[in-house]
Amino acid sequence: MLVVIRGAGDIATGIALRLYRAGIRLVLTDLPQPTSIRRTVCFSEAIRLGETVVEGVHARRADSAAEAAALTEQGIIAVLADPAAGCVQELHPDALVDAILAKKNLGTHITDAPIVIAVGPGFTAGVDCHAAVETMRGHTLGRVLYTGSPLPNTGVPGVIDGHAAERVLRAPADGLFEPCREIGDLVETGDTIAYVAGKPMKTTIAGCLRGLLQAGVSVHEGMKSGDVDPRGKRENCDTASDKALAVGGGVLEALLHFSNVFH
Repeated sequence: MLVVIRGAGDIATGIALRLYRAGIRLVLTDLPQPTSIRRTVCFSEAIRLGETVVEGVHARRADSAAEAAALTEQGIIAVLADPAAGCVQELHPDALVDAILAKKNLGTHITDAPIVIAVGPGFTAGVDCHAAVETMRGHTLGRVLYTGSPLPNTGVPGVIDGHAAERVLRAPADGLFEPCREIGDLVETGDTIAYVAGKPMKTTIAGCLRGLLQAGVSVHEGMKSGDVDPRGKRENCDTASDKALAVGGGVLEALLHFSNVFH
């Protein structure tokens, strides 16, 4: 089975890990200049670096759909700079997964592949996808919806160790991102993590810097640019999150469900 995943950030990577370990060939697509925060667990880094490894699973940048298909035959996850997923027209995958997490549909249609699965709010199962997977932390996280829509976006990050919105670091201005700390660093309240146009981006809580944009990426004021994990465990920076794997399990369930139905 060949699956194309739109998006290659941390949630999309958690999905990819679940599917890859189940023997599914994968092509992921993302922006030419990815803006993933948790870069140590994002296959989008393959676009920037040429290749990357997450939890022992290798991903490599491909420059064409044909090259991507060839990589999957070698047991390597292929990552394309193809935000519109135009490669679908050439690859004819068995399934398409929209894991962009834009909180709205950016152009995925139920007719794009034999099986279309969407992740998070902005989709309705049976209308623009065959199934949708819940991404809201809580009792329904990872649940597959075969009718209806995931819960709407609240705009507030999920609570981890008593902290929600304050976990997220946001750009203080428009400009180029200039980090002065690295993913995995332990930080204290008030520490400067990066600069944008000379303005400091400071953390309001202590913990482990779990996510941070790369140097030189263009940001706008208020853009999510970093993530502090108050649990302070450095090892969490190198493994997919509980949320990513829960959502990945939901996607795998939906794929198996429709594979059985269609066969």
